[in-house]
Amino acid sequence: MDETIDRLQFEAQLWAQGLTAVAGIDEVGRGCLFGDVVAAAVILPRGLVLEGINDSKQISEKKREKLYEEITKEAVAWNVSRVEAAVIDRINIRQASRLAMKQAVLGLGVTPEHLLIDAESVDLELPQTAIVKGDFLSQSIGAASILAKVTRDRLCAEVWEALYPGYGIGGHKGYATKEHREALLRLGPTPMHRQSFLGNLFAVQQELF
Repeated sequence: MDETIDRLQFEAQLWAQGLTAVAGIDEVGRGCLFGDVVAAAVILPRGLVLEGINDSKQISEKKREKLYEEITKEAVAWNVSRVEAAVIDRINIRQASRLAMKQAVLGLGVTPEHLLIDAESVDLELPQTAIVKGDFLSQSIGAASILAKVTRDRLCAEVWEALYPGYGIGGHKGYATKEHREALLRLGPTPMHRQSFLGNLFAVQQELF
């Protein structure tokens, strides 16, 4: 853990008020062209320090997998939730992300006393704090980020790659890489592609030819 950053500063303030059920919430897959947006909520024990927690995108896959096992083992409660592409298209990605986060909290099995959220709000009548770059600054949010990222990456590699071969989903994880864009133009979108994200892609491609 970066010694210059106190990643328990937000949690410690709440613990000092007598709270123990402090939940970190984050989502991944917001910017993808393909697949579900995935959110996680996690309550870690008061005072627990997990070495290496950070924004999940800044951690290697091997380290994320190791931390996933540690987090799920040590957590008081944790839950992961998904919202599919069709819903993203219907209600927009921000609202879909917020819905996934809400569902993740509701599925914890316990009611958190306070929510720490990565730069967002959750539609629940619970005290909450939005923290910009929360997955970097808060251990609880960083832990949620890792749970969500590992879950989504596993879906991409182990489920969706086999379901829709030829798109390279297991590699690019649904993001708008050159490989992914070329596969879309060659094969067309799948039912799991976010139609609302594809208009600009095809418009740009048409202008190039």
